[in-house]
Amino acid sequence: MNETSLHYKTFILLLVLVSIAFIWILLPFYGAVFWAVTLAVIFSPMQRRLQNRLHWERNRTALATLGICLVIAILPVIVISAMLVQEGALLYKNVESGKLDIAAYLDEFKMLLPASAQHLLDRLGMGDFNGLRDKITKGAMQGSQYLATQAFSFGQGTFDFVVGFFIMLYLLFFFLRDGHELVRKIRNAVPLADQHKRRLQLKFTRVVRATVKGNIVVAVTQGALGGLIFWLLDIPSALLWAVIMAFLSLLPAVGAGIVWAPVAVYFLLSGMLWQGVVLGLFGIFVIGLVDNLLRPLLVGKDTRMPDYLILITTLGGMSVFGLNGFVIGPLIAALFMSSWGLFSTNRRPVRLPG
Repeated sequence: MNETSLHYKTFILLLVLVSIAFIWILLPFYGAVFWAVTLAVIFSPMQRRLQNRLHWERNRTALATLGICLVIAILPVIVISAMLVQEGALLYKNVESGKLDIAAYLDEFKMLLPASAQHLLDRLGMGDFNGLRDKITKGAMQGSQYLATQAFSFGQGTFDFVVGFFIMLYLLFFFLRDGHELVRKIRNAVPLADQHKRRLQLKFTRVVRATVKGNIVVAVTQGALGGLIFWLLDIPSALLWAVIMAFLSLLPAVGAGIVWAPVAVYFLLSGMLWQGVVLGLFGIFVIGLVDNLLRPLLVGKDTRMPDYLILITTLGGMSVFGLNGFVIGPLIAALFMSSWGLFSTNRRPVRLPG
């Protein structure tokens, strides 16, 4: 081993160790860094348009873009989260006091079924709702208790939240201002061919924008429409159900129908025909069509992945990374597919001698 090779391997080892240490230092605020990068990718086109139209200096343009992002993307999330915590605390009190009796609703739902359906459930061993009732009641208590606990213990985590929030805003400002230069430096440092780096960068930006801009807009729209119809029909905890429908809308194989459809069936079986018909028609022709109309416009066909892959990677991402996983999961899957696509298209066949 010559001296040059030894120096190069030592340098590579040092580079790996320093990179691992750098990532380890950033881990406590990985959420703030991740969302700063994500929002910078989404709002960078707006920043460039403002720069080209107004001809401001970079600091002023980045600050204006940051203000727009704060108003239309960040503050609404904070307000809705605070309202959701209050709604969860109220739901917990209602379940704990017996004002909201989930067990009674299940028993009433069974009694509303036709006699043949009840006999069929009994023959299949599903006629006894006690186990299911206890699980649903326990789950509702745990979920609402968690939200209620967050309402009372929010002050304990306020400092960490404020620090992470301002780190995100601070980084977002510099990513908006210097993002183009940072991307160029990263591209120069990556040891790949230029066409490969361009393809991976394009895939990264497309998936981030498609996942956040497309899926979140669709989810928020479906959740807002579902919450609105629940509120108009005087269904308790409409805001909480709206948020649940919005989250379920991120999963293509599940959707918001898992919330509004059983409620519509309950209305029809309990004799509240007009409520059941209105909710069913609204869910099918309004909430259900949002995904088919908005998603192709906001996401685009060339950036979409198979629905089953989105479902698996979204669930897996959220189980590993928490709420951030609904973006990280599909992003990793897209980069995985793109990397293997590059490998397969650029692989050269091996010719055997003889």
